[in-house]
Amino acid sequence: MTTRTASAKYEGMGKDGKGRITTQSGVLSEQGYGFGTRFGDEPGTNPEELIAAAHAACFTMALSFALERAGFKDGTLETKAAVKLEQSDGGFTITRSDLTLEATVPGISPDQFAEIAAGAKANCPVSKLLNAEISLEHKLH
Repeated sequence: MTTRTASAKYEGMGKDGKGRITTQSGVLSEQGYGFGTRFGDEPGTNPEELIAAAHAACFTMALSFALERAGFKDGTLETKAAVKLEQSDGGFTITRSDLTLEATVPGISPDQFAEIAAGAKANCPVSKLLNAEISLEHKLH
C-alpha cells in the first residue's frame, strides 16, 4: 500500500484569507492559493488545477501500462484534463473532468486504441475517486 501526503494551511477567513499548500515530495512547498487563485487570475494554484494535474497524470500512466499489457512498447501519450467547478445549491461542486488525449502508438488500430483508452479512463484510481462525469476525447496519430 502506498500513502502520499500533502498539507494546507489557511490564514484569515473567506475571500480575505490566504493559503499555502505543501506536498510530501516537496514539489509544492508553501505554494500560495486563495480566492484570487481559484476564481480570479492571481498567481498561485487551486484545488481544481491540482485535481486536473492528478487526473491527467493518473489516466496517462494507466493507459501506458494498459497499452504495454496489450503488447505495445512504443509511443507517445499527452493528456489535458479540464476540471469544472460549478456553483449549485448554495455551494460548489466539481461536476466533471474532461480528458483530451493526443496519442501516437505504432501498430494499433483505432478500435483497439479506443477500447484500451476507455478502460484506462474508467479504471485509473483518480477516475474512481471523482464523483463527477468524466469524458474522454482522443486523437490517434
